[in-house]
Amino acid sequence: MSLSLAAIVEALGGELRGSPEREVARLASLETATPADISFLVPNPKLAGLLAQTQAGCVIVAPAMQEAAGARGDCIVASDPYLYFARLTQLWKRTHLPPEPAGIHPSAVVEEGAQVHPTARVGALCFVGSGARIGAHTVLRERVTVASGCTIGERCLIESGAVIGGDGFGFAPHQGQWVKIEQLGGVRIGNDVEIGANTCIDRGALDDTVIEDGVKLDNLIQIGHNTHIGAHTAMAGCVGVAGSARIGAHCTVGGAGMILGHLDIADHVHISAASMVARSITKPGQYTGFFPIDDNAAWEKNAASLKHLHALRERVRQLEKKLAENGDNARLSG
Repeated sequence: MSLSLAAIVEALGGELRGSPEREVARLASLETATPADISFLVPNPKLAGLLAQTQAGCVIVAPAMQEAAGARGDCIVASDPYLYFARLTQLWKRTHLPPEPAGIHPSAVVEEGAQVHPTARVGALCFVGSGARIGAHTVLRERVTVASGCTIGERCLIESGAVIGGDGFGFAPHQGQWVKIEQLGGVRIGNDVEIGANTCIDRGALDDTVIEDGVKLDNLIQIGHNTHIGAHTAMAGCVGVAGSARIGAHCTVGGAGMILGHLDIADHVHISAASMVARSITKPGQYTGFFPIDDNAAWEKNAASLKHLHALRERVRQLEKKLAENGDNARLSG
């Protein structure tokens, strides 16, 4: 099944430069697109050369690229090509894929006392515990666990294997052994949240773990107990957040980023991939904290040097102090 450019523009807007009757059969990247495909170009100088090379039948471009795109063939001009392409993928899914039916799969287990909205979907082999609530139009893919007392809002998507409300990691040391701290809180997830495959969100020890509206979590993320994540924050795969961290709204955390427990992260903080956050961040901005990759021999030398930075700093301070004293003595003697 294909879509005409006229139908796409009618549904999504944008300015069409080319043939409205052109049919596109597939969405594709610039590198792999054929004349039957539609693709997009973000306004990035490093990617501009791809425009001349692509075989795509139509390319979605920003206004700055419309002349070059029009010279090569059909194009749709949009203020934000990436956003336009995202909405095009949604249009494509609506028109090409059957909607996921609401209801509870026969193999799912929904305990007595759980509430599942009639418009929600609970996939195969899911578990929804007693007292849990699943909101309207929310979809649980296969093998999702929503433990007792946990709440998921409306229009959420929970991918396969995710566990919502497992016990947090809490133990008290006693005579060389560990005494379990029972986790008595729950998990509260807002509306329009997406949670990736095999991601785990622990229930709170006393208060709830909270995931606010619009949060997007990738696959294989660990969210510790009593964490609070602000609205529209996004985290890439393999991020780990320790217990009782408070992360603001509109933040991003790159893949494999780590945030230690009991820290506060302000709104609009962006943490680079593989960074470890060991202190609270009170101001918006981009933060990075990792040792750059290098040849192993050079890395070992640099790592060894890092161990002596404190001693080097003290030596520099002493030298600065002596220089200052010598300067004072010279002025006095003059």
